[in-house]
Amino acid sequence: MKLVVLGLSLSSSWGNGHATTYRALLSAFAARGHDILFLERDVPWYASARDLPDPDFCRLAYYAAPEQLVKWQAEIEQADAVIIGSYVPDGIAVIDMVRRWARGATAFYDIDTPVTMRALEEGRCDFLAARQIAQLDAYLSFTGGPTLECIEALHGSPMARALYCSADTARYHPVPVPTRWDLSYLGTYSPDRQPVLDRLLLEPARRAPERRFVVAGSQYPDDIVWPANVQRIEHLPPADHPAFYCASRFTLNVTRADMVEAGWSPSVRLFEAAACATPIIGDVWDGIEDIFVPGREIGLVRDADEVLALLETDAAAMGAAAHARLLREHSAERRAATLEAHLLEAIARSGKTNTAVGKDAA
Repeated sequence: MKLVVLGLSLSSSWGNGHATTYRALLSAFAARGHDILFLERDVPWYASARDLPDPDFCRLAYYAAPEQLVKWQAEIEQADAVIIGSYVPDGIAVIDMVRRWARGATAFYDIDTPVTMRALEEGRCDFLAARQIAQLDAYLSFTGGPTLECIEALHGSPMARALYCSADTARYHPVPVPTRWDLSYLGTYSPDRQPVLDRLLLEPARRAPERRFVVAGSQYPDDIVWPANVQRIEHLPPADHPAFYCASRFTLNVTRADMVEAGWSPSVRLFEAAACATPIIGDVWDGIEDIFVPGREIGLVRDADEVLALLETDAAAMGAAAHARLLREHSAERRAATLEAHLLEAIARSGKTNTAVGKDAA
């Protein structure tokens, strides 16, 4: 299959979770024998922090403005499928352009579905127009559950399918490093996550000064008061993630408010930590039990008391159980197979069978 992907970023993981998601998914998709071209908007904040400028699993090219995409018009026309991702700059114009050119199936991959749905409802989404959902052949969603029915029933998508994040087990796996922290957190600053981070990590740190904590991630405001036993790491490149997780007795997963409300929205960090067999402490939301079994594969908490209680336990068995579940159901290889099935379904449903893959699928 020839696939063209227009996404937020593949080259740089600075300040976003999209890059590692695309890297895991597309490297596994390429391993299935598919040809991939990734087109990325050339913006200074990613250009100055590229940690994967030359991927070995796909071609990567940059464009400075939507009109420059004409350079790849022939590739888009000849592709069996074209995916446009959430938060692509000038995404509405990009989608309209792709729809004019594409002869194969077109899909939107939303790595931020609940945020997108709210932005559409409030009329402030600048990377996807509500009218475009029905015009695209598939809506691939970071969120599963009832949200998929809403995308089809209220927005007219021909097919909305869950495509959860995953972990690349070739890059994320247990590594032998000394334990440095009792509880870690890895994530870019988000205003709606910060109160939860304060409740589930900073408050436990204040109440347990003998324990060690760490928060890694960029864009945190300078006015945050960090307890003395909380180490700060401004940016942690993906290559250092496995050692970071494995140096943690537990790691914390904090879900954005819109994702909690929608449910069924597991973050990429959840899977990456499980791939490293690090015991996970997570917040509570509908659908988590479909991803990891509470109490056996993940520890769910609501307040600092429950966090501190878990820190008193030896949760190695929980980490091992999450790791085993990850390998069975949430690896990049499994997600790539799911993506392939969704794209073949979209090709068949749309009737766009002018390509070899489309004819085979039909």
